[in-house]
Amino acid sequence: MKKEFRIKKAKEIERILDNKKSISNEYFRLFLFKNPETSHFRYAISVGKKIGNAVCRNKVKRRLRMLFLAYSKNNPANFDYFLIAKPKIQEIKFGDLEKIFFKSMKRLVKQGENQ
Repeated sequence: MKKEFRIKKAKEIERILDNKKSISNEYFRLFLFKNPETSHFRYAISVGKKIGNAVCRNKVKRRLRMLFLAYSKNNPANFDYFLIAKPKIQEIKFGDLEKIFFKSMKRLVKQGENQ
């Protein structure tokens, strides 16, 4: 994904967390912020050291980036997302994770549009 879709600054991530629009399950917690300043969606991913060694963490990040890429094709604009991975995410198969991710995104966007 292009750099314009990434969120890197801590200040922007804090703004997403302060919004308090989120969905959580046993694999990840997903936060949402409706950002009128951008014309496209942006995302940030956090994978902590509890997930495993560097190889496991990179695998999880790669999977999550692919899910955001797949979701970007029909994603509503002006939303910022922040995803925090939980340790159980490394045990799930990619197909199952994809279903859970899309279901969570759909519910969260509905919640965000009602702001």
